[in-house]
Amino acid sequence: MALHFLSDAATSARPGDDVVLEGAEAHHAASVRRLRVDEAVTVGDGRGVWLTGRSAAVSPREVTVRVDARREEPAPSPRVILVQALAKGDRDELAVQAATELGVDAIVPWQAERSVSRWDGKADKGIARWTTIVREAAKQAHRAWVPEVRSLARTADLVALAGQTRMLLLEPSAEAPLSAVDLADDTRDVVFVVGPEGGIAAAEFAALEDAGAVRVRLGTTVLRTSTAGAAALAVVSVALGRW
Repeated sequence: MALHFLSDAATSARPGDDVVLEGAEAHHAASVRRLRVDEAVTVGDGRGVWLTGRSAAVSPREVTVRVDARREEPAPSPRVILVQALAKGDRDELAVQAATELGVDAIVPWQAERSVSRWDGKADKGIARWTTIVREAAKQAHRAWVPEVRSLARTADLVALAGQTRMLLLEPSAEAPLSAVDLADDTRDVVFVVGPEGGIAAAEFAALEDAGAVRVRLGTTVLRTSTAGAAALAVVSVALGRW
């Protein structure tokens, strides 16, 4: 499979044009991926543009790709959004990486009541970190659309989101399995909410359910916060015909 890279220059490029990769992207291509001249590559802008071509010149500072073909992939609809509670260690980062590889369209970091990890005073740094993880995972997965990492959310923000979407709260004790939820005829975005290590608090459940969210479970086991979102994405990808 051809190596895949991201560049804003892809947005306006057409067959016959040269797209130049610079900075970290060029270094990664030349020094890490060991790209050589005349290798097949793909380049995207992360917003639906997909270019195929071959490397014309390669150095750690600059890589030139000659474009052979261009296509534009429409944005997925409905979108699948993961609300991931902040978690200790790297568990939330593992969740973000896996969700990106599996096709999530947007990610919302949530500072839940029981989140051990806190982004108080450092939300910008946390969002930047997640954005980097998402970008690299999207490249690895050869995605035409790079998921958006949204601002840090509080429960009140999720309540507002629940009123506009199909929000599903992943809870091991829920009666209804996720596989029983009919998503076929609903055009609203699908939102999964994954709680922190200690689970979603009772007050949070009450607020979100009052706004229209529904509890669902994944099988009969209890999954970690790092794996629940990925498992849910696999189920819904089948239900929506993506897989």
